[in-house]
Amino acid sequence: MKKLLIAAAGMMAVGLSAPASAADMAARPYTKAPPPIVSPVYDWTGFYIGANGGWGQSRGCVDFLTALGTVAGGCADRSGGVVGGQIGYRWQTNQFVFGLEAQGDWADIENTRVSLVDPLISTTGKTDAIGLFTAQLGWAWNASLLYVKGGAAVTHNRLDVFNNFTGVGLDSASHTRWGGALGVGWEYGFTPNWTVGVEYDHLWMENDTRTFVGAGLVTPGGVTLVGERFSQDVDMVTVRLNYRFGGYGSPARY
Repeated sequence: MKKLLIAAAGMMAVGLSAPASAADMAARPYTKAPPPIVSPVYDWTGFYIGANGGWGQSRGCVDFLTALGTVAGGCADRSGGVVGGQIGYRWQTNQFVFGLEAQGDWADIENTRVSLVDPLISTTGKTDAIGLFTAQLGWAWNASLLYVKGGAAVTHNRLDVFNNFTGVGLDSASHTRWGGALGVGWEYGFTPNWTVGVEYDHLWMENDTRTFVGAGLVTPGGVTLVGERFSQDVDMVTVRLNYRFGGYGSPARY
C-alpha cells in the first residue's frame, strides 16, 4: 500500500510540472504568407513596324470610248504575289484596341486578254503597287487580337494595248487610282515584342477615264478609239510579322 501511494504522488508531480515546462517554451515565430503569383497581361499599346507577304487578285475592266459611245473592252481576273511592309500605332483600353496603320506593297498582278472592241488587239493590265491607310478597331484576349480595319487605298496600274499579230504596241498608260478598303485580321503575340498574324483586305477603286490625244487611236480592224475607262477591285490575303517597341506585359488588374 505504501508503494502505491508513493507511485501516485510521483505521477501527480510530473503532471503538475508539465504545464510549467510548456509555459517556459518560446512562442513559435509568425511567418507571413508569400504574395500570390500575378500573371502578366499582354499589352498591345505602342508603335510597331513589320513585313507582310501573300497573294492578291484584281478584277479589272476596260471600256473604250468611241465617237458613237462607250464600248466594253472586256473584264478579266488576274492574280499574283504581294510583298511589303507596314508601320502603325495601337493603344489599348481594357480589352479594346484602337490603331492607325500605313501599309505599302509591291505587287505582280498581271493579265492579258483579247479586246472585245477589236479581236485584232489585246490589252495587258498590271498592278505593281498597293497602298493602304487605315484605322483599326480590335478586341484582345491577352496575347490574341481580332480586329477590323477600314480607310483609303491606292493602286498603281499599267495598261498596254498591242497588235495581236505583229506584237507592236499601240498605246501604253500608267495611272494611280484611289479608293476605299475594308479588312479583317487576327494577330498573336508570341513574345512581348513580336507578333504574327493573317489579314484579308478588299479594295474597291474609283473609275479612271483617259482621253487619247489628237484624232484618237485607230485599231487594226479600223475602229477609232477616243479614250478608255478603267474599273478595278482587289482582294488581298497576307501573312504579317510585326515588332512592337516597348512591348512588355503588365500585371493583371483585379
